[in-house]
Amino acid sequence: MIRRTRRISWLKATLDEFKTFPEGARARCLAALTIAAEGGKADIAKPMHGIGSGVFEIALRLRGDAFRVIYAVQVGEDVWVVHAFQKKATQGIKTPKHEVDLVVGRLKRLKEIL
Repeated sequence: MIRRTRRISWLKATLDEFKTFPEGARARCLAALTIAAEGGKADIAKPMHGIGSGVFEIALRLRGDAFRVIYAVQVGEDVWVVHAFQKKATQGIKTPKHEVDLVVGRLKRLKEIL
């Protein structure tokens, strides 16, 4: 059986955020997104709970910094990247509420557009 690779689509603001990541972080996140586009789930990606099914968070630690990329696989035909940010919290692994709220808002608007 031939698996169809889905297109990876970016919200403009998300792509702008992602471009500020260091090269190594971008490369690892892009590799994880490619796995998602091929129908899999990278080892650095995990379901993002409380937002709905099909939303995943890539969690990457690199040289003491933490980077996050949020993508959705159940919105339209593409894998949609809806948020990218460098996590600033010095303690705990939980994604900050204002970041979660931003993801929820972007997903809502994306679903309305599509």
